[in-house]
Amino acid sequence: MSKSNAAVLIIDDDPDVVVAARILLKQHYANIHTESDPYRLNTILKQQAFDIVLLDMNFRAGADSGEEGLKWMKKILRQSPNTSVILMTAYGDIGLAVQAIKEGAADFVVKPWDNAHLIEAMSAAARAAKEAPHEHESQPEPGNLPANHMLGNSPSMEKVFNTLRKVGKTDASVLILGENGTGKEVIARALHAESARANKVFVHVDAGAIPETLFESELFGHKKGAFTDAREDRAGRFEHANGGTLFLDEIGNLPLPLQAKLLNAIQSLQIVRVGSNTPIPVDIRLVCATNMPLHEMVRDGRFRQDLLYRINTVELQLPPLRERGDDVLLIAQHYLAHFSAKYHKGQMRLSASAISKLKQHAWPGNVRELQHAIERAVIMADGEQLQAEDFILQENEHPKSDAGRIASASPDNNLNLEDVEKAAIKHAILKHQGNLSHAAKELGLGRTTLYRKMTRYGI
Repeated sequence: MSKSNAAVLIIDDDPDVVVAARILLKQHYANIHTESDPYRLNTILKQQAFDIVLLDMNFRAGADSGEEGLKWMKKILRQSPNTSVILMTAYGDIGLAVQAIKEGAADFVVKPWDNAHLIEAMSAAARAAKEAPHEHESQPEPGNLPANHMLGNSPSMEKVFNTLRKVGKTDASVLILGENGTGKEVIARALHAESARANKVFVHVDAGAIPETLFESELFGHKKGAFTDAREDRAGRFEHANGGTLFLDEIGNLPLPLQAKLLNAIQSLQIVRVGSNTPIPVDIRLVCATNMPLHEMVRDGRFRQDLLYRINTVELQLPPLRERGDDVLLIAQHYLAHFSAKYHKGQMRLSASAISKLKQHAWPGNVRELQHAIERAVIMADGEQLQAEDFILQENEHPKSDAGRIASASPDNNLNLEDVEKAAIKHAILKHQGNLSHAAKELGLGRTTLYRKMTRYGI
């Protein structure tokens, strides 16, 4: 039997899974690579192009939400748009599978897999990778648009673009502030693209998602034997970003002790791996982002003032979509064209009633919410013209409305515990402006548990 020459990358932190997948697939594919650490993806994809990536969905101990896999899949598709990604998980969930396919996965398999099914999924993915038109090159993925495809004509966005043009060419540290869904990562990537480091690596770190006990290892790396699971030397994110841009997202979520460690690395431009005493110099351009009120947090003693000075040589405030006027229609038309082509729906258009509804909505989820609303409407529409009723938009809610709902969710009002829990979760998320780490902490839940409950209640 002749073997396919498609390049395959298997990413799973379980060595038994990697061995089993390799043994099965090497009968069919001549070019197979394996990796246990998803944080090395950026480096690996720069070194070689892969036709298929077989990607685990959960890497941290105890994680079962699949959020990690979706995050890594998006990174793969941004860096290598024509790669087919097959996600695999030990936790079978139809909703998760649908979400994975919707967000770009070629297929979804449950471990332990059926060999015949996995081989067929791999074959289909290989064909798709080979035959795929370069759609991503001409139609950038919504929410991840390169600098020259950023949309907006409003005065507030012109101010953002003007600042970006001035600052992009420098190595100045930039702090990007804005609500969830306003495009902070898009701006960070645009800054990188405008800089002299554009041909170097861009490393995105979700600072709020790194457990405190793993912070130093993740950012600064570790030496073999430094702790129980340190089986080999490993570079941290600072080293991976050397020569390029390091983007620290959700920096407002860092506890004070971790802020001090980060400040030391930024000030000295050198790091020390856990288990080592040898300083390693690093050359990075630092971009940070948060939806938290950092200046207020400094006054309250929750964020270090000296760290704030270090990260905001230039501060860039992104306006919410509700303050951008006709940009709503401009962005909606862009997504409509993109998703009409993606789902083979012809040249769809917006009716007058649909335009009116979109312009009147407050968009609490900002551009991300608009993107999802357009995509859902395109998928569900029967005709080529979208009507107002094709858009199912949530009413604009405020913490007080949910607080009232919580107060009324009592046995006297015949509401059960699920009603109370759902209202409490929504209230916590609204209170913390979409910051799930803080919402989970206030609710007394782990992030993974919060994700599961949000999925269960359709939040």
